[in-house]
Amino acid sequence: MRPLKWRPDRADATSVEDAVIQIVAAALVTATKVAGPVLVTTLAIGLVLSIVQSATQIQESTLTFLPKLVVAGVVIVLTGAWALRVLEGFTRELFAMVPTLLNS
Repeated sequence: MRPLKWRPDRADATSVEDAVIQIVAAALVTATKVAGPVLVTTLAIGLVLSIVQSATQIQESTLTFLPKLVVAGVVIVLTGAWALRVLEGFTRELFAMVPTLLNS
């Protein structure tokens, strides 16, 4: 994860607004990184199951729930440690920026 690029040498209202915008953008990117693997795999499983349901003409809506739940659980187990490291790094960067943001 790349570090946030806020420069405390320009401590006017515009630079604080820029810092807030950069923090929000970094938070959105971090959330996308963390949620991406689970969302992509459940989307793929849902698509495959929809194609199978269309081909077999079985239109049971509860049929897709359990496979998606199992796959999401497996992906969370496999990527959980990585996701926690990403979130921890982002949180550490935010806490490191607090003193410089408060002094401006």
